[in-house]
Amino acid sequence: MMSNEKIGWIGLGNMGKPMANNLIKAGFPLSVYNRSSDKTTDFKDKAAISTSIAHLVAQSDVIFTMLTNDDAVTEVYNEISEQDIEGKLFIDCSTISQSCSLKIAELIKAKNAAFLDAPVAGSTAPATDGTLIMMVGGEEKDVKRASAYFDVLGKLTKHLGKNGSGIAAKLSINYFLSLIYQGLAETVLFAEKMGIERKDMLEIINESACGNGATKIKTPLLIKDEYPAAFALDLMLKDVLLAQKAGADFPLSQAMISIYQDAHEKGLGKKDVIGIIEAMK
Repeated sequence: MMSNEKIGWIGLGNMGKPMANNLIKAGFPLSVYNRSSDKTTDFKDKAAISTSIAHLVAQSDVIFTMLTNDDAVTEVYNEISEQDIEGKLFIDCSTISQSCSLKIAELIKAKNAAFLDAPVAGSTAPATDGTLIMMVGGEEKDVKRASAYFDVLGKLTKHLGKNGSGIAAKLSINYFLSLIYQGLAETVLFAEKMGIERKDMLEIINESACGNGATKIKTPLLIKDEYPAAFALDLMLKDVLLAQKAGADFPLSQAMISIYQDAHEKGLGKKDVIGIIEAMK
């Protein structure tokens, strides 16, 4: 790690906020920016608040971005590319299309700066605990430069190859998660139809070989039948559509995507992803 590096963070949503907080807790000097300035309020006593992207970039050596979609990421990086960014390292943790990420990598590298795509596996609880999995695409020297920051944000950093490979892994793991959540919701509903109480079925699932971190973290939501978003359903829909566009064309793909689209159309998009159960009842 370059001990004198200043860190910038753009995007303080459900994931960006706890991740930025973990860098502050680890003692790294941090500047933050968010398009909606109210989200920077909690940082006023512990980080430098930037009022523009240009100001943050000028004040930082390493800049993280955690944004919602292709359009948001493209808009931010187009503005970044207008600055003098030579020698700076940009790390995008957003989940976007691989094609968009590769275009941004080219844009940044053309300005003699470095770029890593580093999306994460894990939702708000691992983001808060610093136990995310960092899936990274880019040059080895840039991954080494960022390693101290990754160590604070996650429990595992996987350098998967050149730019675009981090995004490829992220779309793959979220494709798998989407199938797990659909299967979990279907199983709970089927068990209830057969007269098995939800809490009993979930205990059986979680204590069996098919229980896993994903089923366990969604169990309290299913038992309460309340779905505040740790990972919003609309974000999962975005990710599975990106996976489909990237070539995920398998027997379960279309059926799964149609379930998430139906849940979105029923107004469940802001709820947690396991809220698909409400669309399937």
